[in-house]
Amino acid sequence: MSPRYRIAEAAALLGVSDDTVRRWVDSGRLPASRDGGGPAHVDGADLARLAAGLHEAPEPGATRGSSARNRLTGIVTRVVRDTVMAQVEIQAGPFRLVSLMSREAADELGLDVGVRAVATVKATQVSVDVP
Repeated sequence: MSPRYRIAEAAALLGVSDDTVRRWVDSGRLPASRDGGGPAHVDGADLARLAAGLHEAPEPGATRGSSARNRLTGIVTRVVRDTVMAQVEIQAGPFRLVSLMSREAADELGLDVGVRAVATVKATQVSVDVP
């Protein structure tokens, strides 16, 4: 079963406002469901599909200052595994990150489409944590 996210969580993962996510839900662009009268939830796989379509690169110079210890929270949009390695793609706001890791690490972290993950970027290495 895919993880579920509240509207505010989905907005944070996509780098947009809560109101933007609500408009997408209201327009049918992003499916959401409610349990009884509770808050709306978005399926992680649906959120990942939307995130994958939003990954336009930012304009040069549009990003804030950065350091070698950047941590980008996002949602896993694709995982390709073979017998030894895994390729994990994460959409963190407007940024698409790709990490190559052992299959064992991806399995232990439970990395699948729709899972929230934190990419730590240092030089040319991207490490992935699960909060």
